[in-house]
Amino acid sequence: MVQARGLGLGILAMVLYVIGGVLTFSGLYLIGFMNGQDLWGWGDGRSIGYLFLCVGLSLSIMGVLFMRIFRNRGL
Repeated sequence: MVQARGLGLGILAMVLYVIGGVLTFSGLYLIGFMNGQDLWGWGDGRSIGYLFLCVGLSLSIMGVLFMRIFRNRGL
């Protein structure tokens, strides 16, 4: 039972890490190439890019920390 829970938590940490990476690089793209253009009615592409960059970095850091915690705890 504990092994299945640990596997699920590890997969969750990896998913957070990957989603964070995708958001980070898409945010960098938006900052670099969508300056002053409307992005699907959400607002300026550059400001949405900064949002994606910050959220992506936060999710990546959280995913790495979760992976380290789960590994050190033996889960």
